[in-house]
Amino acid sequence: MAKTGVFDSDPISMVRAAELKKELQKLVNSIVDHEDYRTETIDQANDTLRALKELRLRSRKAPKQHESVSAAAPSCPEEFKCPLSKELMRDPVILCTGQTYDRPFINKWLETGNRTCPLTQQVLSHTDLTPNHLIREMISHWCKNQGLEFPDQIHYMDEAGITSSDHDRFLSLLEKLSLALPEQREAAKELRQLTKRTSSFRALFGESDDAIPQLLSPLSGNKSGTSVHPELQEDVITTLLNLSIHDNNKKRVAETPMVIPLLMEALRGVTIATRANAAATLFTLSALDCNKVLIVKSGALKPLLDLLEEGNPLAMKDVASAIFNLCLVHENRARAVKDGAVRVILNKIREGVLVNELLAVLAMLCSHQGAIIDMEEQGGVPCLLQIIRESSCERSKENCIAILHTICLYDRTKWKEVKDEESSYGTISKLAKDGTSRAKRKANSILERFNRAVNLTHTA
Repeated sequence: MAKTGVFDSDPISMVRAAELKKELQKLVNSIVDHEDYRTETIDQANDTLRALKELRLRSRKAPKQHESVSAAAPSCPEEFKCPLSKELMRDPVILCTGQTYDRPFINKWLETGNRTCPLTQQVLSHTDLTPNHLIREMISHWCKNQGLEFPDQIHYMDEAGITSSDHDRFLSLLEKLSLALPEQREAAKELRQLTKRTSSFRALFGESDDAIPQLLSPLSGNKSGTSVHPELQEDVITTLLNLSIHDNNKKRVAETPMVIPLLMEALRGVTIATRANAAATLFTLSALDCNKVLIVKSGALKPLLDLLEEGNPLAMKDVASAIFNLCLVHENRARAVKDGAVRVILNKIREGVLVNELLAVLAMLCSHQGAIIDMEEQGGVPCLLQIIRESSCERSKENCIAILHTICLYDRTKWKEVKDEESSYGTISKLAKDGTSRAKRKANSILERFNRAVNLTHTA
């Protein structure tokens, strides 16, 4: 039989404890398994341990009335029990299918990726939850008749494992961001840690229209002309990254007017962590197509390309991923070409930096005529041929031959360079035989054009 613990009387505490333990295990494994672990990882592990300790102490001091309700719950009417927890509901909500659940448990169901009703197995048209005031009132009335004190919602953890004291702490930290620099730095650092550690604090930012502007106020409210404190900027931008991970926050974050301009400014920030995390935030936000368009219209591609050109290894992956995501929208490619993407990307490929990822971006950009012209001006064809000839990466070869195919269709003068490569090394023939299915199609198309050209010459 499994051991019972202090959390067992409160299933919401169990959810939060499990989340903290999982995070702690990940942090400890990172420290144990990597010789070059960061001291910040140790700090995060300590913070997680403290949070777990506080939760355990808080659970031991849980109100007696909650214990009474839990004890009485098995004998309560079935319609008052949550179908998931089999316990008396404290915050009944209605799913779009019409079924009622206790909010913490249905939220946990949804957060794990389920998009069906647990009872009916119907696919959900949306995941909005509506408070069931009638059932809650009936439960409250039943508790009174049983001589039990039914706790108000604010006295226990909500659906994400947040207590009322946690919520008060959250509001207090936001208020501190409007005070003097020492208070701002302290608040920003704590918010960074909280939003990294638990999804519940990330979700809190989506519950208020003022939370994100308040977070950014130390950066946006600097009207004295003095520069923002580097560590403060880093903590605020990293917090913005953390809360952007929460899917429900992505649209709200991107559409907050000051967000993208401040991220663009942060791409040129003092610390490399600030620049990298600003790029990572843009990448995360660009998961939504509507955000892709908004980000590029705001002018964020140019500073991203500048950061890519700078070449700091700590930022490169996030920058390349952000550029790739943004260029998935066809209308954004013209802006990327105009901002000099081809030159920057081709130079990085020549340096051997993120070749596979950047070739994928280049292949997308070459659907725009301006990119093909830039490729020719930058001497891209020999570079592509060399990669096909020497690389062991099938995906890189596939993207190279796709780009070459597009260039040759646009400019027939480039056929000579490709034909000379084929005559000297048989590069295209080898790819037509051994490449991926797409690479074979593109390579065979080029070879067929060679053959037609030869036949026409002989006929003439």
